[in-house]
Amino acid sequence: MIKEFAYESSRRELLITFSSGKRYVYDNVPPEVVEAFKTSGSKPPFFDREIRERFPHREFDEQFLVAANGT
Repeated sequence: MIKEFAYESSRRELLITFSSGKRYVYDNVPPEVVEAFKTSGSKPPFFDREIRERFPHREFDEQFLVAANGT
């Protein structure tokens, strides 16, 4: 289940948070795909069909972000 998502258009990164608490960043996601995702009636089927295996992704780790920012 998808809990929330955010898109960084300048980097074309889609961050998805799942209800489990895990977060993944999907790279090189075009804005038109994100717009279609936003307006889709049911997020999980759209995600499975159009995003999950179509874009490179990695688990998002806040500890990495903190280390990268030097704080």
